[in-house]
Amino acid sequence: MADSRKYAAEAIGTFWLTFGGCGSAVLAAAFPTLGIGLLGVSLAFGLTVVTMAYSVGHISGCHLNPAVTVGLAAGGRFPASQIVPYVVAQIIGAIVGAALLYLIASGTAGFDAVASGFAANGYAEHSPGKYNLTSAFVTEFVMTLMFLFIIMGSTHGKAPAGFAPLAIGVGLTLIHLVSIPVTNTSVNPARSTGPALFVGGWALQQLWLFWIAPLAGGAAGGVLYRWISAEPSAPVIGDV
Repeated sequence: MADSRKYAAEAIGTFWLTFGGCGSAVLAAAFPTLGIGLLGVSLAFGLTVVTMAYSVGHISGCHLNPAVTVGLAAGGRFPASQIVPYVVAQIIGAIVGAALLYLIASGTAGFDAVASGFAANGYAEHSPGKYNLTSAFVTEFVMTLMFLFIIMGSTHGKAPAGFAPLAIGVGLTLIHLVSIPVTNTSVNPARSTGPALFVGGWALQQLWLFWIAPLAGGAAGGVLYRWISAEPSAPVIGDV
């Protein structure tokens, strides 16, 4: 029962991240005269993590991201045996979030998920700034590496208590501010998978990069922080 609650928390949290973050891009970024733009979308993604970290962090650790789960495992802060169920829960949550967003977005005349891109991640002609594959891979790898570095450090036992959600949320905001023009910012394979299923075509064809680069970057970030600060610290698994 305790494990099922952790998985439910991960699914709900990833639902909120996908629905809130991608929803800001699909529904509000370019809204006539009042659009929130790239700054607003960046803040939205950061706020979803902050709100969920305070809401479910004590239950599941609030990973909301397969790259975070793998990175924490690589850093010795999460049991490898729990990677698969956490990732499955995250993917389910992201798909449900994208599905609800698609339902809402379809309520306006002329909406086309394929034509709009539906907040999917891409490179080359599908990059907002037309950045090539190499730029996209390096960006996703480095950004996820640093995201894990922030998470590992802010949740360490010697970090200021109670501020981890803020550091992680602000970190994700900064990541989006830098990398939206390159890839539309993934650093999260589950977040990428949800919208890609509704766009199909090119989004699914390019989805591999938004799994491989974040997972590799997350693992590298976990290992790097473990080397920088080898002292044992509590696992990021919550406590129901």
